[in-house]
Order: sequence, then structure tokens, then C-alpha cells
Amino acid sequence: MQTTDSSVALINANYSGAIKHVDTNAKNDAALREQTDKFEAFFVKQILDIAINSEDNNENSLFPKDAGDKIYKSMYNDTMSNALSGKLGLSEMLFTYLKEGR
Repeated sequence: MQTTDSSVALINANYSGAIKHVDTNAKNDAALREQTDKFEAFFVKQILDIAINSEDNNENSLFPKDAGDKIYKSMYNDTMSNALSGKLGLSEMLFTYLKEGR
């Protein structure tokens, strides 16, 4: 009668489950990081919108008054908010807080 050693198969099954768990956590962390960066970009855009609109009352505004000034302002604010997202610390703070809550 021949016996087979199943310990190697059991070890491989346990490790593959751990690898899948780690891979899933990495994917979840990446998705969470993306969402917190998007929230920070939205937050920065709101601040820029308020700042640029308050500047309209000044005669030395960043954008000249013309037919497309609202479009220029919106494009500028979108670009700036996307460039700054993930660099101001709000995204990192939210990521850490939400990750601990899981």
C-alpha cells in the first residue's frame, strides 16, 4: 500500500489563499486611494471656484472679461485641482481614517 504526502498540497492551498487575500487588499487600497484623491481634487476645485469668483470683483482679475471667461476659469480650476490632488494631505488623512475603519 502506497501513501501519498498531501502536506505539500495543503501548504500550497494555504499560501495561495493568503496571496489572493493580500492581492485583494492591495486592490482595495488602490481603489480607496483613488477615491480619496478624487475627493481631494473636488474639494480643491470648490475652493478655487470660490477664490476665482471672488476675484471677479477686482479689476486686476486673472482672466479677462470676455465671452469665454467662465470656460477658461472652469478649465483652469479643473487642471489645478487634478494637479494638486493627493499632495495636500487631505487625501492621505481620509485614506488612513477609512482604512482603519475596515
